[in-house]
Amino acid sequence: MILSHLVLEGIQMADDSLGSARSAEQGSPAIQTVQRAAVILNAFTAARPRLSLNELTASLGTSKATAHRYTKALRESNLLRYDEREGLYSLGPQILTLSAAARAAMPVISIAGPHMQHLVREIDETVVLSVWDGDTAVVVRADDNTDRVIRVSVRTGSRLSRTESAQGRVFCAFLPPDDVPGLAEDLAGSAELRHEVDKIRRTGISANTPSVNGVRSLAAPIFRGSTLIAAMAIVGTTSSVPEGTDSPLAVALQRTAAVVTAELGTATGENGHPTANGNGARTRAR
Repeated sequence: MILSHLVLEGIQMADDSLGSARSAEQGSPAIQTVQRAAVILNAFTAARPRLSLNELTASLGTSKATAHRYTKALRESNLLRYDEREGLYSLGPQILTLSAAARAAMPVISIAGPHMQHLVREIDETVVLSVWDGDTAVVVRADDNTDRVIRVSVRTGSRLSRTESAQGRVFCAFLPPDDVPGLAEDLAGSAELRHEVDKIRRTGISANTPSVNGVRSLAAPIFRGSTLIAAMAIVGTTSSVPEGTDSPLAVALQRTAAVVTAELGTATGENGHPTANGNGARTRAR
């Protein structure tokens, strides 16, 4: 879940800023409390949106009494909701507020937004932005204000297949392998996926056409420095988005992703990869 990932990332950033004092304070009650709360929140996923106290206790690795105290505090803060009839917990309404604030604070979203809107006007297709949440690609912005009779809408917060979506495959191609759970096994078991990941690394673009829904998507990476931080994608029907990675739509997508990368402070090459100069100079996309 993206919010819990951001919470844990924030803890790590705070710990890093403490320098030598970090080890002395690592076991302090305050830090332990925050870490345990983050573990509880992180236990909820799109596949497991409702959990019992026993399941939360197992995730936390403490006694049931300790887990109950934490769930009670999180309920009082509206971070958890409890269904007394079924005895199950779910994320509370305050999560939505925090999640919206977290998304708004991501520089890539504010920088990419105007360029995504411009791309929608240029190509008349839905454009989405996804980030990595530690497990898969999650949609953090979607612009679908097209004029088409048949409009493809993508819900913000949607979790995309890591290996079957165009966006997910961008992260498989450009993230460090250790950051993608199960990637080594996926690559070992699928020659098609290995070929596709190699192709994405060479060309800087991913194309995907699921066989079941008539939707085609193209995705391109967005970097900050040498680090992949997002994937921008065009999503449309198989009749409106041409097949392949060298169509005018694919070129427009790569150009837009390169502009966002440049505005984040990274010069890029023609395939959307960061250039080797590493000086953070901004480049103008052609």
